[in-house]
Parts: sequence; C-alpha cells; structure tokens
Amino acid sequence: MNERERMLRRLSTYDFAVQELHIYLDTHPNDTAAANALNYYEDKGNTARREFEDKFGPLTPMTETGNRWAWIADPWPWDQQEG
Repeated sequence: MNERERMLRRLSTYDFAVQELHIYLDTHPNDTAAANALNYYEDKGNTARREFEDKFGPLTPMTETGNRWAWIADPWPWDQQEG
C-alpha cells in the first residue's frame, strides 16, 4: 500500500466514524461524549482531507482550490503506476 492509499484509508475511517456518530446522535442527542467524539473525528477528517489534497490534489470538484477545474488535472487514477 502506497502513501496515497494509506491517506485515503485513514480519511475513510474518519468519514465512517463521523457518519456513524451522526446516526447515533439522531437517537441519543444528549450524549455529550458522542458529540465530543463527533467533533474530534470531524476535525481529524478535515485535517486528513487537507493533507491529502495538498499532496495529491482535490478529492472532489467541490474542493475550494481557487481553480474549479483543478480536480481534473493529471494524473488520472488509471494513469498511476503500480507500486
């Protein structure tokens, strides 16, 4: 697994935790520990997303880079060399 894949995997774990905590908090809105955990994983995910995008470029067309077309810059996923 290369660095790009590791960073994407870490980002996906944070995103998963955020989604699960949102679902949990729908039914347990007064659980402050869960709310604090949600804030923690949102912060970690935002940091991981910024680090990834600084190194490898935007993840989505909605990423604010100042250039709305930056997400289509080379290399495309199928242009990546096998590790």
